[in-house]
Amino acid sequence: MSKTLVIGANGQIGKQLIKLLCADDNQVKAMIRDSRQAAYFQELGAETIIADLESPLPETAFEDCDKVVFTAGSGGKTGADKTILIDLWGAVKAIDMAKKHNIKQFVMVSARDAGNPETGTEAIKHYNICKHFADEYLLASGVPYTILRPGKLIDDKATGHISTQRTGEADKDVITRADVAACIHYCLNHTESINQIDELYNGNETIPQAFINSVSGRLG
Repeated sequence: MSKTLVIGANGQIGKQLIKLLCADDNQVKAMIRDSRQAAYFQELGAETIIADLESPLPETAFEDCDKVVFTAGSGGKTGADKTILIDLWGAVKAIDMAKKHNIKQFVMVSARDAGNPETGTEAIKHYNICKHFADEYLLASGVPYTILRPGKLIDDKATGHISTQRTGEADKDVITRADVAACIHYCLNHTESINQIDELYNGNETIPQAFINSVSGRLG
């Protein structure tokens, strides 16, 4: 049976994703930094492994897994140094390990403006640059990828409806963290999402419809 390693498991998206995966009886391994965080995931039915993205990653984190989700982040209250170490260098180390362990799908939770950091907000330009180069490293690695680039994250309840197209209006180009988790969950269970890059916003299409239409649009 497939097993998914979730890097950044204790983040808001990571916690919601693991809850969804465990509810469907998926095998999950949660990478956490502190053993005190383990009980939450173990009660859901997930394995846990202690590791720190600022240190060398243990081989055991990736062993017996065939999928990886990278939803780790340094957070908005840290400086550019932490962003480089976690969002960029941490991602690079995870991608290298994924390649070594023949991971079949690496889901990268990126950022809306990672494709072109020049178009994003100046205050978080360093963040978008780190996400850009992490995405580029994944694309060049040969590891099967799914890159998701959510808009501004909000904490509302899941809507179950998204769009992969931005409106250009800042107040509309947002998405709930719960819907991002649901999108990751969908992508892990649908192979058509492999080797695709999609932006994510709240919208009017169901999650399956949005991803199917996105793939069809590329093919059509």
